[in-house]
Amino acid sequence: MCWLVSLPQLAATAHHAALDFYVRDFCIGISTLAGRTRYMSLERRILLWMCVLTAVNQLGFGGVMPSLPLYAASFGVSASAIGLSVGIYGLARFCVAAPAGQISDRMGRRKALALGGAITAAGNLWSALAVTYPEFILARFVAGAGAGLIVTTGQIVLADITTPERRGRMMAIYQGTFIFAVGIGPLPGGFLAAHFGLTAPFWAYTVAGAISGVLAWFAVGETRDIARAKRVHAPGEGPSYWMQLRQLRRQVGYMLVCLVALINAVARTGGLFSLVPLIAHTRLGLSVTTIGFGLAAGSVAGLVATYPAGMLVDYFGRKVVIWPASIIAGVSMLLFCFAASASWFLVACLVWGVAIAIGGAAPAAYAADSAPPGLNATTMSMYRMAGDAGYVAGPILLGMLADWQGAEAALVVSALLLGGVGLLFAIVAPESYRRG
Repeated sequence: MCWLVSLPQLAATAHHAALDFYVRDFCIGISTLAGRTRYMSLERRILLWMCVLTAVNQLGFGGVMPSLPLYAASFGVSASAIGLSVGIYGLARFCVAAPAGQISDRMGRRKALALGGAITAAGNLWSALAVTYPEFILARFVAGAGAGLIVTTGQIVLADITTPERRGRMMAIYQGTFIFAVGIGPLPGGFLAAHFGLTAPFWAYTVAGAISGVLAWFAVGETRDIARAKRVHAPGEGPSYWMQLRQLRRQVGYMLVCLVALINAVARTGGLFSLVPLIAHTRLGLSVTTIGFGLAAGSVAGLVATYPAGMLVDYFGRKVVIWPASIIAGVSMLLFCFAASASWFLVACLVWGVAIAIGGAAPAAYAADSAPPGLNATTMSMYRMAGDAGYVAGPILLGMLADWQGAEAALVVSALLLGGVGLLFAIVAPESYRRG
């Protein structure tokens, strides 16, 4: 009888225990969801301010591009020396890329970005005031060092705040802003150069660099702790810097995506920035303003394609976007080479803009996927260093080739390099992310 009486009590106890379990589980779920919501809010807020900072800084950079070869030529130097004025900027970025990763880990991402803005402003101010070619080259090196801090730290920040499932779209928004600002910059830059002299864009870039530093200091949130929370080692017990590099070198896909970044930089800085404005000006008779308009139009076309490309990267993988984009970029180099009128020049600008926009986010997402837990700074800084190596080599090597065989031959070589690296990546590189 006592056993029968205890049955209702036992049932009531089990009911309350089950109810407590479900209530506790529900509370844990709500707490987790709230945490994720807060993180998403932080992610979007940082992305927004990084896009604003990048837009301001790269608008200044793009504004210098149409007048840079002409300004360098005003010192009475050869085509290869003109290429050096672009290449020295990339050399500075190359030299700063690895230290930028270490600086962002030790000082924090926000301080590294602010320091980059201040150095950018100083370098461009010096460029505008330079009276000799060697002085101008030194000033370009200083400006490039500031840009290197901003560009490398920016990609580290994006790697910090993104997850593989959303990385393609987030990178696409950031890279789209970056590419759009660089591409649209020649329009106001060309106007300033045409109406106020070839040094005017450098004065504008000085202001843009200063504004970027202020935005970094007061608006961009710190993300270093997000990356540190993902690491598998206790503080001070992780692999050394050289061990990290050895880990990355063993990844075939990471090495190949760095090669893609290098070749794209060779074509962009050696071809688009150095030779295309000269060909358009000397062979087609286009003004600096018209050249700037064409490059800006390509940037607008690329902006339209950017986010859909990011969706492709997240839904179908990184590789399926990277190699076709490289081949299309090679086709655009051939169009620049054989353009016979302003209309064909505009077509080439549009094709280039779309190709770079489509391929802009995918390689960076691939590189970020390759990062060992908590090692975003080293991974992304080495990826940026590969691109900056192309930034250095492209203008000098293609400039020398242009002196020897003509600018058209140099553009054909850049087209072959882009197509070749695209095919190599398609054949050899593994996919770094598959949905689900």
